[in-house]
Amino acid sequence: MAILMFIIMNLAVMASIYLSIFIIEIIFHVRLDPQTISGLAILSVIVGSSGSIISLLLSKWLAKISMGVRVIETPTTEAEKWLVNTVAKLAERAGVPMPEVGVFDGPPNAFATGPSKSNSLVAVSTSLFDMMDTKEIEGVIAHEINHIKNGDMITMTIVQGVLNALVFFISRLIANIVAPKDEEGNVNPFAYIAISFALEIVLSIFATMIAMWFSRYREYKADAGAVRIDGPEGIYYALAKLGQIPKEQVALPAEMKAFGIVGFLGELFASHPPVEKRLENIKRVARELGYNV
Repeated sequence: MAILMFIIMNLAVMASIYLSIFIIEIIFHVRLDPQTISGLAILSVIVGSSGSIISLLLSKWLAKISMGVRVIETPTTEAEKWLVNTVAKLAERAGVPMPEVGVFDGPPNAFATGPSKSNSLVAVSTSLFDMMDTKEIEGVIAHEINHIKNGDMITMTIVQGVLNALVFFISRLIANIVAPKDEEGNVNPFAYIAISFALEIVLSIFATMIAMWFSRYREYKADAGAVRIDGPEGIYYALAKLGQIPKEQVALPAEMKAFGIVGFLGELFASHPPVEKRLENIKRVARELGYNV
């Protein structure tokens, strides 16, 4: 299934790139020559943003398939009724439309995804119910609801698309300048490809650092939002518990890490800040709001 989704995603991205180029060249009569600044810039935007946009549009479907999420349409247990009612209550407090609610079998974690505020999903792992009380789970859900409220899925897509476009543009611009040329000024295609590829690898490292910095920033915002709509106790003690679990036991798959409640990696490339810093941020926001912490 993972291979099938990978193939579908890549076919969708390639189709969107070729369709965009076709529309620009045939309908708008704009020639996309990558040897010119304008042509390269337009091509960079198309290539850089296509994957991010396709991922966003398919995010709910991909999450359901890859994580095995079971959407709760009609609650059948008390736990499901509580979960749906809690999501509805917190969504109303946050001022966002009611998202789809789902559960999945996996490590103690939760995530929010979806292409827009009105078309979103909040999913909670069944193991979260085994290790937390209802107030702590409510804090986790409040955090995920704030990802939806802040439009984090969309802003992350924009950031990633801009960074991808810049990496594509800069690497090929530099390659075009430094690659050997023949007597007629034509760039050696093999050198151009090799230099472009090497620069993409290097620049992608820096682009990833920027994207992960933004991801950590939005985690702090989602924690603060959880305090505002649900108080500090739930999210604080939930994170404290999750911070004590070995990282391999709470990690989500790579494609979902940025939208979970916790994540781990070296700090510069981590999608989430260290739990200790998040707890300090929660206490600071709680004091500002008048809570006795």
